[in-house]
Amino acid sequence: MDVIVIGAGAAGMMCAAQAGRRGRRVLLIEHYHKLGEKIRISGGGRCNFTNLHCAPEHFLSQNPHFCRSALARYTPQDFVALVERHGIAYHEKTLGQMFCDDSSQQIIDMLKNECDRGGVEWRMPCAVREVTREGNTFVVTTDQDTYRAPSLVVATGGLSVPKIGAGPFGYRLAEQFGLKVVAPRPALVPLSLAPATLARFGDLSGISIDAQVSCNGGRFREKLLLTHRGLSGPAILQISSYWRGGDFIEIDLLPGRDAETWLLAAQSSRTQLDNLLAQVLPRRFAQQWCAAHDSARPLNRFSHSALKTLAHGLHHWQVQPSGTLGYNKAEVTLGGVDTGGLSSKTMETKTLPGLFFIGEVVDVTGHLGGFNFQWAWASGYAAGQAV
Repeated sequence: MDVIVIGAGAAGMMCAAQAGRRGRRVLLIEHYHKLGEKIRISGGGRCNFTNLHCAPEHFLSQNPHFCRSALARYTPQDFVALVERHGIAYHEKTLGQMFCDDSSQQIIDMLKNECDRGGVEWRMPCAVREVTREGNTFVVTTDQDTYRAPSLVVATGGLSVPKIGAGPFGYRLAEQFGLKVVAPRPALVPLSLAPATLARFGDLSGISIDAQVSCNGGRFREKLLLTHRGLSGPAILQISSYWRGGDFIEIDLLPGRDAETWLLAAQSSRTQLDNLLAQVLPRRFAQQWCAAHDSARPLNRFSHSALKTLAHGLHHWQVQPSGTLGYNKAEVTLGGVDTGGLSSKTMETKTLPGLFFIGEVVDVTGHLGGFNFQWAWASGYAAGQAV
C-alpha cells in the first residue's frame, strides 16, 4: 500500500478517493459497522453538505489563518460540481446552506463511488489496535491483519456523537507521535440552565424566538429555542462554540427594534407590559420574562428611567448557562490536533513525513450551516493531493 487512511467519514473518504484517483494504492480502515453515519444523520437526514458563503471567518482555531489555504483550493463550488456530476438533486436554504433534496445517503453513496473509482481497498468494520513506525513505514496493526504504508492519514473525527463510534483515538495517536492537542470540548451544542432559571423558564419548552445572542466576540442572529433543559436552536448552537464555563451569554430579544423608543411611546398606556411585549414575542415567554424582572404591571406605572432600564434589559438579557449537554448532543468538537504542527497546504505533520491529520480531529471548527463539511472536503482534498 502507498497510503493508509484511518476513518471513513467525510474527510477520510474524500482523501482516499482523491489519492486513489491519482493512482495511489489506498487502504481505508473504518472501525464502525455503518459507513458515513455522521453524514447520514446530518441536516435532518438531508445533509447540509456545504455553505456557499464559506470563508475563514466562519471557523474557530487557535490559528485562525490555518484553514485559508485548503479552503481556497477546494471550494463549495467544487463540491457542488461533484454533487451535480453524480446527479444528486439539491437546494439552497437560508444563509447559503446547501442540502440534498432527497437523502444524505446520496452523499455517502457518492463518496463510496468516488473511492471505488479510485480503486480504494476497504477494511470495515476493522479496529486499529496499534500504530508504530519502522524506518519510513507506518505499521498499522488491526483486529484483522497488519498493514504497512509510507503515508498514514488520520481522519478519525472528534468526540461528538459517541453513540455512532466517536472517540479520542486521533488525539492519542497525535500525542504518541509528539504533536500537541488543543483540549477538546463540545461545540454546536445546546446549553443547560441552572435549576433556579429552569424553574422560571423550563415550562416554556418548544417556544422559539428570533434573537441575537452574543458571547466572547461571537454574535449570531437566528432562532433561539427554549427547552426543558435550557436553551437550544441555531443561535445557541452557534454561540456554544464561544461560550466557556461560568460565562454569561447576552441575548437581544428585540434585534432590529429600538426598545427604548417603543416603550417610552407607550408610557401613558394602561396596557400591561407583558401584553405589549406579546405583540413581538411569544405571549407565554413575555409573561415569564416580565415576572422574572418584577415588571408585570401597566406601562403607566413605570417611571421614565424604569422603562429605559427595561429596554436595556430586553436588548441585553444576561443569562448564565450551567453547562452544555455534552458530546452526545454536540454536532462537532472544538479543539483537536494543534495546527502549529501541520502544514496548512497538505495537512502533513511538520516533524514526521508521511503522517497527515484531516477533518474534525484537527483544531479547526466551523460555524453551524455546512461549514464543517466543507472543512472535511477541503482538508481531505489537500491531503489526498499530497500523499
